[in-house]
Amino acid sequence: MLLSLSMLAGFSIAQERPASNAGAFYPAKPAEITAQITAYLKQAGAQTLPHQPFGIIVPHAGYVYSGPVAAYAYREIKGHKYDAIVILAPCHVEYFPFAAIYPGDAYLTPLGKVTVDKKLAAEFATADGLAKFSDNGHVGRRFERAEHSLEVQLPFLQTVLPNTPIVPIIIGTHDWAVLNSLGKRLGELLTKKDILIVVSSDFSHYHSYADCQKIDQRAVERLKELNARSFYDGLVSKAYEACGGGPITTLLIAAQQIQNQQIEILNVANSGDAPYGDKSAVVGYIAAALYQNPKSKKEVKATSADQLNKSDLTREEQLFLLDLAEKTVAAAVNKKPLPAPQDVPERLKVKRGAFVTLEKNHELRGCIGYILPISPLYQTVIEMAQSAALDDRRFSPVSPGELKNITVEISVLTVPETITDPSVIEVGKHGIILKRGYSQGLLLPQVATDYGWDRETFLEHTCLKAGLPRNAWQDKNTEIQVFSAQVFNRETFDNDSD
Repeated sequence: MLLSLSMLAGFSIAQERPASNAGAFYPAKPAEITAQITAYLKQAGAQTLPHQPFGIIVPHAGYVYSGPVAAYAYREIKGHKYDAIVILAPCHVEYFPFAAIYPGDAYLTPLGKVTVDKKLAAEFATADGLAKFSDNGHVGRRFERAEHSLEVQLPFLQTVLPNTPIVPIIIGTHDWAVLNSLGKRLGELLTKKDILIVVSSDFSHYHSYADCQKIDQRAVERLKELNARSFYDGLVSKAYEACGGGPITTLLIAAQQIQNQQIEILNVANSGDAPYGDKSAVVGYIAAALYQNPKSKKEVKATSADQLNKSDLTREEQLFLLDLAEKTVAAAVNKKPLPAPQDVPERLKVKRGAFVTLEKNHELRGCIGYILPISPLYQTVIEMAQSAALDDRRFSPVSPGELKNITVEISVLTVPETITDPSVIEVGKHGIILKRGYSQGLLLPQVATDYGWDRETFLEHTCLKAGLPRNAWQDKNTEIQVFSAQVFNRETFDNDSD
């Protein structure tokens, strides 16, 4: 349930958050800020990305140290148009177990006021309290400085995207549940609105110059995978460091909703590269941008079922995944470590989209998945099984007492393909993704079979799932994609006469 703006009534806040770090992390005089940022952008050179970014990762140290690196990302968004900018930043000044959405009207800098899009901000606040309106991290407490990691991004944004409203969010924890909840909500909004996500993070801290380069390179390689869980696990295992690791993970989770996502590492440096830098103990900086690289649309005459048939999982591979999903659900519900399977079959290491569906006494109890091939299939099944058990917003988390009545079904997907002729859709064979404007709906192939729908009814219900009129599939502005799925559960094998 989303919290409305009216629920903020009586909430005591500073309506305009002052420029608390001007004169420390960046200049206090407008002319000096403008001159500095202009010089950094000129040094970074011309834009290099082929498409408009939907996310950037930028450092947040003092401008003299990290400003030149940040400029490589900010140059890529200069002149583009966005409905709003969502800024995700970590908190260095206090801990709190949630994501704090600033409830005021504006942030101030020496360059002027940056307006908060309060209507959009309200769409991030949820009843579970994992993301909520709070001035934690945003406003300095008595005798304490206010957080700088978000504030230092604003003068850059005022320079390259003037008059664009913001949603300032400071994340006070590295708890996966918080990052996952916020990331999925952000991903939903990315498909509906033209939003830019700005993530504020430095990387390795206080190692030697050479060690910093090695550590940050490990982070770069993991970032290139665009795998949220894998990046998060690297932080937990201390394979690399990022004080904004939580916000980065949140961005990667959100990005999973974007088709054909790509990341470009624009610049890597550290404080030792600055004129005043000490190479004996440095802080690492990375500038990166994420964007969608749309593929050309093509007609599907022979459907994507052909693709699936070439890569159907064997009985042994299906049983491996079912066993893995069941163990994951049990571990997640009982708050125990998730499975770390050994001897994974090679074909299960290939990236594939998949959904995990949970039923209790033949009633839906949770269903979450990735449409696109984001991660190796076995890792996708682990993450989706955990999410189906704990994070499906339609249901409360599965409790330990329910486990004996929970059954698991897995749907392994082909890559969706765009069609212009709906008559190629075969009920029971194809799933449908339907898009118009910011609206999108998806139904798996087995849904039509379970309800006994014909093709037209299947299309109509996919429209309704997207929040569109029943006949929206007939609109020339509506995009229809189809995919196939190999669906299996324990009952599949119980009924197998072989």
